[in-house]
Amino acid sequence: MRYISTRGQAPALNFEDVVLTGLASDGGLYVPETIPQFSAEEIASWAGLPYTDIAYKVMHAFIGDEIPADTLKSMIEDTYGTFKHDAVTPLKQLDSNHYLLELFHGPTLAFKDVALQMLGRLLDHFLGKRNEHAVIMGATSGDTGSAAIEGCKPCDHVDIFILHPYNRVSEVQRRQMTTVLADNVFNIAVEGNFDDCQAIVKESFNNQDFLGGKTRLVAVNSINWARIMAQVVYYFVSAVAVGSPHRKVSFSVPSANFGDVFAGYIAYKMGLPVNQFVVATNANDILHRVISKNDFSKQPLLHTLSPSMDIVVSSNFERLLFDLYDNDGAAVEDLLKRFNNEPVHIEQPRWDKARELFDSLSVDDDTTIEVIKEAFERTGELLDPHTATGYRAAETCNRDKAVPMITLATAHPAKFEDAIVKAGFKGAPLPAHMADLMEREERFSVLPADAEAIQAFVVGNKR
Repeated sequence: MRYISTRGQAPALNFEDVVLTGLASDGGLYVPETIPQFSAEEIASWAGLPYTDIAYKVMHAFIGDEIPADTLKSMIEDTYGTFKHDAVTPLKQLDSNHYLLELFHGPTLAFKDVALQMLGRLLDHFLGKRNEHAVIMGATSGDTGSAAIEGCKPCDHVDIFILHPYNRVSEVQRRQMTTVLADNVFNIAVEGNFDDCQAIVKESFNNQDFLGGKTRLVAVNSINWARIMAQVVYYFVSAVAVGSPHRKVSFSVPSANFGDVFAGYIAYKMGLPVNQFVVATNANDILHRVISKNDFSKQPLLHTLSPSMDIVVSSNFERLLFDLYDNDGAAVEDLLKRFNNEPVHIEQPRWDKARELFDSLSVDDDTTIEVIKEAFERTGELLDPHTATGYRAAETCNRDKAVPMITLATAHPAKFEDAIVKAGFKGAPLPAHMADLMEREERFSVLPADAEAIQAFVVGNKR
């Protein structure tokens, strides 16, 4: 399997190099040169299989022989053995044809665990094989950071530096990062917003001279293809559980950076019969605007009750654009360069192609609170604010109620107590293994939103 850049100028790489490289040298994101295919008969044969068995089949299609079969199977078993539910991503029925896919049973109670627990093991495997050491730099709007830290803290060959916007993530999210006191873990609270954090990380990857050429810089954000690959799995697992491929299925996905939605799109391209993807956003609605109105423009960042979706620039949307533009990297690069300076529009035939599969909805804070109340009254499920946007989008945008609709529950409600309390509840208790989170010692550094200052911190603290 070879991987190519969405900008078309970087060399094609194998899976190992893509995992260790992250962002392509031309600034693009790596995608498979060809998408592996599964027949309807093969997908149907997965009914009743454990999550780990399906994970092996899906991941092996992207990895090939670069990792021995027994080693890959062992990694997968170790990864999902950290989850607190035997089904890994259990599916709950909400009404006659609406289901909730619970993606929050991992170590940090968010869907990012599904990919980042696996990515940590992949990184340590490849770095150990090469006898190399790496620095991870990542930006988080809340959940990625803690999941990356949990996935990488046992790694022998990695130091991890996570940037989060100072005072702009929930307390639970912050403490899940800052109370991990491992010697290879460094938390940086950036005096800015998530997009500032992400821009600093991208700038660092584009110019790695600050590391002196002695250390590899590795990405754990969803620019790293391995994360998309791991997330593809639960689309197949959940769809098969409701009768696919014998019938189509639809998904409603709370999203801001588009990585989780794109994983579903890859499952569709691999042969999963999907009727519709509904993209749910909060008031930071770039994905809703581009999908519903072909308005691909930046707007000021708003701080909401669903902070993990407080993002202005959706990095992974570039991967969909590359597909819509028939792998024309030059066209994608031109579009994104113009996007940095002015509102742009996707070419009409290509936007029409996207609209065949995608719908969207923007859900503001007041509506999010209403949905948390409504969903609890109707189903007994207490939704976190991100999942609430997906629930409302599923109910509003469903094209065909005869098709099973699966809403992705991206986080445990205890991570976002402010929203839960505003909805009239006393709160959502943390699971037993996190009950003492608020008493644990914290460790983090507050730094300005300045690339040079943060790079100097990295150089001064890496092992």
